[in-house]
Amino acid sequence: MSDLYRHDIEIARQGAVRIAGVDEAGRGPLAGPVVAAAVVLRLDEPIGGVNDSKKLTAGRRDALYDKITAGAAAYGIGVSEAEEIDEINILQATFQAMRRALEQLGEYGLLLVDGNQCIPGIPRESQRAIVSGDAKSASIAAASILAKVTRDRMMEEYHARYPQYAFAKHKGYGTKLHREMIIKNGLCRIHRKSFCDNILTHIDLFDERDG
Repeated sequence: MSDLYRHDIEIARQGAVRIAGVDEAGRGPLAGPVVAAAVVLRLDEPIGGVNDSKKLTAGRRDALYDKITAGAAAYGIGVSEAEEIDEINILQATFQAMRRALEQLGEYGLLLVDGNQCIPGIPRESQRAIVSGDAKSASIAAASILAKVTRDRMMEEYHARYPQYAFAKHKGYGTKLHREMIIKNGLCRIHRKSFCDNILTHIDLFDERDG
């Protein structure tokens, strides 16, 4: 059994039943959604290989995605798209995606939230923020995998719609290639305009035909 599972089991032994891990993917990119996931694992039935999604290959994440969605007691996935991110800012959009993921879980006893902030609108006593939680908690790590795989797949679908931006390659992050494609093509509808101000100074480069 991994240390990540031992971490959550110890919390459960302290009286926290039905632990749910919460994490997100996509806070930093210039394009695409922020995706959050919430997962309630069966702590007595560990899923081998669950770890921080950043430490796993894409192939391993895909395989674990299938195992987690099949073996978890419950899971939920929430999305905030670029338009919402521009409207309410990335932090609030992230919290909104997390709340949407939690709505799909049903009952839970304690939330383990990756990072240093709890989720607004949910009782503080039912949450615990854990810095670098995806490297410490199996529940958070599982959520990180679901969020990352879901977002990557969404960006691959967007690539088919907007191939000129190479979204399948960089997943919307601010790579040199992506910035060059923005300068060349302007913004499409999944770009976070509030994130791209330092690249384009004229918003009229947004092409309404890209709907």
